[in-house]
Amino acid sequence: MAKLSVEDLVVAYGSVVAVRNVSFEVEDGEFVSLLGPSGCGKTTTLRCIAGLEGSSGGTIRIGGEVVAADGRDVPPEKRGINMVFQSYAVWPHMTVFENVAYGLRTRREPAADIKRKADEALAIVGLGGYADRYGTELSGGQQQRVALARAVVTSPRLLLFDEPLSNLDAGLRDRMRFELVDLQRRLGQTSLYVTHDQSEAMLMSDRIILMRNGEMVQAGSPRDLYDRPMSRFAAEFIGNANILDTVVVRASDDGGALVALADGTTIEARFPWPDRRRTSGPVSACIRAENIEQVSADDGTNNVFDAEVMSVAFLGSTVTCQLRVGVTTLRAELPARRPPSVGERIRIRIEPDAVVLVADH
Repeated sequence: MAKLSVEDLVVAYGSVVAVRNVSFEVEDGEFVSLLGPSGCGKTTTLRCIAGLEGSSGGTIRIGGEVVAADGRDVPPEKRGINMVFQSYAVWPHMTVFENVAYGLRTRREPAADIKRKADEALAIVGLGGYADRYGTELSGGQQQRVALARAVVTSPRLLLFDEPLSNLDAGLRDRMRFELVDLQRRLGQTSLYVTHDQSEAMLMSDRIILMRNGEMVQAGSPRDLYDRPMSRFAAEFIGNANILDTVVVRASDDGGALVALADGTTIEARFPWPDRRRTSGPVSACIRAENIEQVSADDGTNNVFDAEVMSVAFLGSTVTCQLRVGVTTLRAELPARRPPSVGERIRIRIEPDAVVLVADH
């Protein structure tokens, strides 16, 4: 295991800059995800770390060793990393054991060590009884486990994952998320994971690095990105958020603020980042759907509004509702045990601390 350090990474293809001045670290044993929409540069960044793409600038270190700097790159096989791809890349003409043992054989390890390490890796991923099967005899989930066993069997310094679960069906994907995290925790492998699925990143990661247009937008724990987005893009990309255009009416030193919608409706809110507070002008207000609650009457607290129910959709334990407040439409997730009806007028409340003000960029 080893610490990964990326400093001012740039990747350019002619005049097109795919990755611009990206810097981050992954500590020894940490699980970090690169998250963002398609084309944001996350996979390009991962491939540069793996040595599969050349860098145009910046420095990459693995365990303190420089593997890329000033356009000079150490070959992938000399970086001490393994990578799990979106396609399982399980060789169909080889048995499961031969697939997993391949990396050990290329290193010319003794046969006894190969057998022991391959068996241990298969046991770790729950495929101890599948050593003699061929790739064509395995399900998608089993093939993904083979790919994981092949990645960990050589004890790499760094594990890289390029959307490894995206080809699985929804139910299996959910199970494999937990299994992969459990495996990483047990092995203590330093891991960097690429995904466009924010739920996947939230569930699995110690930290998330959010990317857009080849640049880092925000980095932090899943809760930080969810509760304290730094921009409108971060607020929209993580979770189900209502994003409202507002204007600051007044602001206080403790981060609280009163903002107004286009129709004059005012809402108590907060600035989560001290250095991004403003005393006037336009800001975006982020309200998570689950932070809107139905109340029986106005109890005198702030942020209580009359709302008309425009639609109701059943989601199991909750219903998702479209609510009209003045000229503004809000999405709310309410308990399913007593759902409102379409056309009904209800009272809703939003905690001031749950109305997060962010920059528009």
